[in-house]
Amino acid sequence: MTTTPRTIDVATLRSRLDQDAPRILDVRTPAEFETAHIPGSYNVPLDLLKEHRRELARHIDEDVVLVCRSGARAGQAEQALGEIGLPGLRVLEGGIVSWQQAQAPVNRGRQTWDLERQVRLVAGSIVAASIAGSTVKPRLKWLGGAIGTGLTFAAISNTCAMGTALSKMPWNRPTTDVDVDAVIRALTSDD
Repeated sequence: MTTTPRTIDVATLRSRLDQDAPRILDVRTPAEFETAHIPGSYNVPLDLLKEHRRELARHIDEDVVLVCRSGARAGQAEQALGEIGLPGLRVLEGGIVSWQQAQAPVNRGRQTWDLERQVRLVAGSIVAASIAGSTVKPRLKWLGGAIGTGLTFAAISNTCAMGTALSKMPWNRPTTDVDVDAVIRALTSDD
């Protein structure tokens, strides 16, 4: 059963950061995090969070805000942590996109394209090439159909195989990998 995540808006989070500072877990890829992130946030990519959620949950309390690009991956993280009994989690409405649109402070690093933008580029290029190529090789039209079907499934299931594959490409790899032990050390050093 999928539930609607509890959310927090940018203005509320900004005022909370000035007061009691909830933990902010950014579940985007390390490369996305390196591009721009909320100061003081911890990068715990969604796949790492899902794999080590029980271990991570022992080191975080329920005053946690989950962040991703737009809110979808943070919602998945909220569901994964909620399934093991960590209540009270919040998802930043609109994710880092809303945060930046509000001109809230961000730490910036090496700039890369958002994963969603990369997916649009690759999917669009494949569809365009398959349509153009289908005049020479009619069977290429099926490649465009397969990509369309994959994108439809991605929307329905709120997952993206192409995004997962692209996240593993060298240009999306950070200068250093995210290690669960390092994240736990960082979380416990702030206690």
